[in-house]
Amino acid sequence: MKAETLLKEFFEYVILNICGMVGLSCYILADTFFISNGLGANGLTALNLAIPVYSLIHGSGLMFGMGGATKYSIYRGQKKYKNADKAFSNTICMMAVLAVIFVLAGIFFSKNLTKLLGADKEVFHMTKTYLQVILLFAPAFMANDTMTCFVRNDGNPKLSMIGMLTGSFSNIILDYIFIFPLHMGIFGAVFATSLAPVISLTVLSRHWLTKQNQFHFVRINLSFRLTRDILSLGVPSFITEMASGIVIIAFNAIILHLRGNIGVAAYGVVANLSLVVISIYTGIAQGTQPILSRVYGYGERESQKQILKYALITMLVISCGIYFIFLLSANPIVSIFNSEQNIQLQQIAETGLKLYFTAIPFVGFNIIISSYFTSIEKALPAQIVSLSRGLLIIIPMAFFLSFLLKMTGVWLSFPITECFVALAGIALYFKSERS
Repeated sequence: MKAETLLKEFFEYVILNICGMVGLSCYILADTFFISNGLGANGLTALNLAIPVYSLIHGSGLMFGMGGATKYSIYRGQKKYKNADKAFSNTICMMAVLAVIFVLAGIFFSKNLTKLLGADKEVFHMTKTYLQVILLFAPAFMANDTMTCFVRNDGNPKLSMIGMLTGSFSNIILDYIFIFPLHMGIFGAVFATSLAPVISLTVLSRHWLTKQNQFHFVRINLSFRLTRDILSLGVPSFITEMASGIVIIAFNAIILHLRGNIGVAAYGVVANLSLVVISIYTGIAQGTQPILSRVYGYGERESQKQILKYALITMLVISCGIYFIFLLSANPIVSIFNSEQNIQLQQIAETGLKLYFTAIPFVGFNIIISSYFTSIEKALPAQIVSLSRGLLIIIPMAFFLSFLLKMTGVWLSFPITECFVALAGIALYFKSERS
């Protein structure tokens, strides 16, 4: 592809996907704002304890969406249209099975899960309510994530973005209505969040109603090989999303011991802002994925490198802007989520913002390089990067540094981990180029 055409297509997909992913991440950020103002520090604590389950559901939806849509794009690039339909059908079947399991967990195990996540008597009821409703609406969240990926990869990134933004804005409006005029408390917040993907799916349905879709559901016998390929390509996206949830669980346990519920509430502010920042990098990664998979299907190696270069430059520029905003405006940003004007919460969260977000250029690189490997069917290096971020380094690092440096160690464990993983990602990239 010509460089000018490639650059134009890159910015079209990336800008639309950043807007959409930021909108999607605002599901939880809107809850954070309205819960902090309507229910105070205990509400924030309950939300932060329940967020890892949302990350698990969202990550599962992205796993099927990214894995299935990547395989779909590669088949389309190779002009194997029947196989592309099979990839879509396999993805939907797998997603439906897991969605049912989440619903059953919400019906029968929400109380046990709430205890497992560390909720005490003060916040137990609110945490359980948030957790249970999120699990019951898991099919909507997962279907929305999956269909957003397929619609985008089917040449309609604009509708994909509109769907995500419509869901997000409806969540903000419903959050306000349910929590304040209707006084529905934590149930109102989670119900608003759960209706958002339903509204988003309604918008995405236009892709079928106007007969723009090139993917179709066909009768299949589940193919083990195709299922394996879809999952292996989707697992890095799952781990990237789950990394946030896993880090939150580990950090919650550590911070509860160090600073109690106020510490967890302060971390909730930082963690939820982190979800928005990470969504920007996920938007860049997901925006490049359809183009990368297509040019990979065509066999254009130079175009692959060019797209990766565009993505990394975009990420670095955005990272510098974000960090300076947090560095210069930590006090007013935290104050937005501190309606009770709790001095302890303010101080802990302000320090956390400045230290925690030194990680963002490394986070951006790791998410983009993992997606790059996935898009060109190199699942193993993608999984190594994702697993290192989400499990292998971050948790031991958090416990070790918190033992040495208390709360400062908690905040620094994230940037140090991401830096180490970025170095490993660079090594894996050069190794893959030589092979």
